[in-house]
Amino acid sequence: MKRIVYGNLDGLNKAQINRIENLYNIKSPPEYILSPEAAIEIVDISRDIRRQVGLLLDRNGKVICVIAGEPQRIVIPVTPDYRPGPGRLKGLRCVHTHLSHEALTQDDLTDLALLRLDYITAICLNADGTPGPVYSAHILPDPEADPYRILPATSLDHLDTDCQAQILELESELSRHNRLYSGETGQENAFLINAATEGISSAHISMDELKELCKTSRIKVVGSAIQQRKKIDPKFVVGKGKLSELIIKAIQNYATLLVFDQELSPSQIRSITDFVEMKVIDRTQLILDIFAKQAKSSEGKYQVELAQLEYMLPRLITKNTAMSRLTGGIGGRGPGETKLEVNRRRARERITRLKKEIEKIRKQRKQQKARRKRKDLPVISIVGYTNAGKSTLLNTLTQSSIIAANRLFATLDPSSRRLRFPRDKEVIITDTVGFIQNLPKELLEAFHATLEELEQADVILHVIDISNPRYMQQKETVDQLLKSLNLNKIPTLYVFNKMDQADLSNFDSPWLLNQGILVSALEKASLAPLVEKLEAMV
Repeated sequence: MKRIVYGNLDGLNKAQINRIENLYNIKSPPEYILSPEAAIEIVDISRDIRRQVGLLLDRNGKVICVIAGEPQRIVIPVTPDYRPGPGRLKGLRCVHTHLSHEALTQDDLTDLALLRLDYITAICLNADGTPGPVYSAHILPDPEADPYRILPATSLDHLDTDCQAQILELESELSRHNRLYSGETGQENAFLINAATEGISSAHISMDELKELCKTSRIKVVGSAIQQRKKIDPKFVVGKGKLSELIIKAIQNYATLLVFDQELSPSQIRSITDFVEMKVIDRTQLILDIFAKQAKSSEGKYQVELAQLEYMLPRLITKNTAMSRLTGGIGGRGPGETKLEVNRRRARERITRLKKEIEKIRKQRKQQKARRKRKDLPVISIVGYTNAGKSTLLNTLTQSSIIAANRLFATLDPSSRRLRFPRDKEVIITDTVGFIQNLPKELLEAFHATLEELEQADVILHVIDISNPRYMQQKETVDQLLKSLNLNKIPTLYVFNKMDQADLSNFDSPWLLNQGILVSALEKASLAPLVEKLEAMV
């Protein structure tokens, strides 16, 4: 059976290609990096074709991939059957030739670290084409040390290094470190990356918020990096070289997930996931995931699923080309349709159904609004940055028990309660989904039915957490979102929450406090001035 030779075969004659293909018949003893006979053979082929030749061998010494490279490098192919898990190596070692006495290159060492190879070895050619020195390197388990160790040069006479025993010992140490650095069972370890183009201070603010989002999603952050750039790299966000460096750092810290602090385009997702064998998500996906976990009502679940599908539709990518002969349409439906096209078609169909369901919800809301209007009940809507204390305020005002927790997006589904003022006047007070910087446009569109509630408000209560160092930036984010929704003309009252946790003597914007009311949503007594002000406004 003919087996695939990866790489460049252009310009080679049939005899040379046959000889390269026959490398698949090699079997090395597990204790050898490569048997001396096999090493002599790849050196001889490399001398003949004047190109590097590489082999990927499993731990039993069987050749899994044969690679015909360029004079200066080889490109290691994707091996989906060999994936390194946390605390584990890939289970493959790479042995290749160098046409001169060049030691392991930076590309070699990057491949070793990125792909989590068991070993990487370069066999050099002497000037007369005979085997020269042999250079090897392996991963180091300690995240505080260098990512790899380069071993002293040796020769073909010393390829019996008890290779398999060394690899298993190394993997055992990696596994031990992984247990030390890992969080709870099943918890993802994330490395966060931000490409800063608008100033380092705003990048740090955004990164802090991304860490909070990870905490809400029960993701352990094991490292982060902010890379200043004039513009975002169209393929790798921070550039291929910098991304390599960061991925190696992430792997050293036993990360299982890369999280980018900006929305990735479909082409960027494709480039990065082709480059690294690690799960990759962006800020938008993380927020959508949080919303998916927190949504409780059927309405909330519909809205989140719609947002997820709208986000994923242009990003539906498959590497499987086995069924790529036909596309959708007449003559292409059924078994011959590509997996990618099936996914896209199903996604579109589901989006259509979800939009119909959400439209029903809108009609129901209009009926509810009409009933409220007939009863002439004023409506007060609470808005604010996520985790500012909106649900807690509603609970204290109305003696309710809506879920309120110290995490981002603890509540998604809108809640309405009646509030009776001291002068025996009733109002409807509603709590809406929290806002956040760079809220995904898909979520804004999907939650339009929910946000329509705000249009009927007689008063908007904008809750601001003044104990948060970024309270001004959060206030401006919400103000801008209200403006984009054409809600800035509705009378708005600022509620400065968590005054018990803020140092008001050092408040850097004392003028702002005159525009609203200071409260602690947990203390009912502090809400008396707010209730009095609201009663006057409605």
